Amino acid sequence: MKKLLSVILPFIVIFSFAFTASADIGPKPSVHITFNGVNDSTIYENGTVYYATLLSERKSTGPSSAWDGVAGHEQHYNYSKEIWQAFADYVDKDGYYFLQEVWDCTETHQLDWTYYPPSKFKILLYFPETDIYFMSDIYERYAFDSYYTVDIISDMYAGQMLKAEKSYDFTWEIISLAARIVATILLEIAIAFMFGYREKKTLTFIAVVNIITQIVLNVSLNIVNYNSGSMAFTFYFILFEIAVFAIEAAVYSLLLKKFSSKPAKRGKAAAYAFAANLASFATGLWLAHIIPGIF
Repeated sequence: MKKLLSVILPFIVIFSFAFTASADIGPKPSVHITFNGVNDSTIYENGTVYYATLLSERKSTGPSSAWDGVAGHEQHYNYSKEIWQAFADYVDKDGYYFLQEVWDCTETHQLDWTYYPPSKFKILLYFPETDIYFMSDIYERYAFDSYYTVDIISDMYAGQMLKAEKSYDFTWEIISLAARIVATILLEIAIAFMFGYREKKTLTFIAVVNIITQIVLNVSLNIVNYNSGSMAFTFYFILFEIAVFAIEAAVYSLLLKKFSSKPAKRGKAAAYAFAANLASFATGLWLAHIIPGIF
């Protein structure tokens, strides 16, 4: 028991600090907005250039933040200074902030904010060819991955603000869940090899344990976030991850020896659970940037 606690305690500390960096194979909150009808317009020619962003209720979210007014602190890495200036000059009547994140939607007709999007936001479009803006009302992330569809042309013809309709993609969420589970299992199997667990029965047992814990973890997190929002998600994310480690450490310590022909030490099994979870945590940070929207 003392050995198990000595493993669990540093794990808790690591999770508490590392969570702020969103370093886990677990899913990341996102907002996806599809714009329909731009190239069907009789007002603009096909191929109209337009950009989009989400204005935030708060000055920052994750790595994104509003300009502090200091020359040289502007952030426009993926788009021109002129486009940045157009969005920076826009003054919202409700005081929502431009967080310096912009998407060129000319070809994709899609805005995908996959790394800490604002919880409350307004959709702002800018057409540089005509210097025209279109603004929406206030919307919120309603699920872990929030999907909206905007029919731009109908709103322009009606002379109204942009209206966004919820269009949650349940199929993609299932694919994303499966991808996270497979990635976690493969990684933990690789760590098992490093710890000398190479028998077929042992690896099968580890895979089964991971399938169960990952399904429970990811489904529970999606339910919490869908129903209770990001504050509850943050709390339960840390709590559930610690629980997964503790459960796996206990299960491996007690049962792993039954699936191995070699003597199995409990301390080694707990250490494996720690190393495997820590590795998946660190790998998740990298994958969150390489494959946004899935991890």
